[in-house]
Amino acid sequence: QVLIAESGGGLVQPGGSLRLSCKVAGVRVTFARVGWYRQAPGKQRELAAEITANDSPNYADSVKGRFTISKDNDKNTVYLQMNSLKLEDTAVYYCNVNLASWGQGTQVTVSS
Repeated sequence: QVLIAESGGGLVQPGGSLRLSCKVAGVRVTFARVGWYRQAPGKQRELAAEITANDSPNYADSVKGRFTISKDNDKNTVYLQMNSLKLEDTAVYYCNVNLASWGQGTQVTVSS
């Protein structure tokens, strides 16, 4: 059984930064594809960033240059560093492992 716990969300002003954490149990992130998805009110869930089993990152065009995804294999955790946050980044952010398991999500609100 794969267990996922996201943390790090919160309220931040435009231009600010947050770091989300995705703590995983039951599978080694070293060998996993891990994605950060987000869902804004009234919109479909979309991929923001992913990191493959061979550590190749991919980003949605809307976050490229502002977000960075990384793995800490010792902590079995995947991070999403979000800089230069915009109002449109407001969403619930979900961590997904191997396109199969989802966390409960963490709310990110960008507001002045």
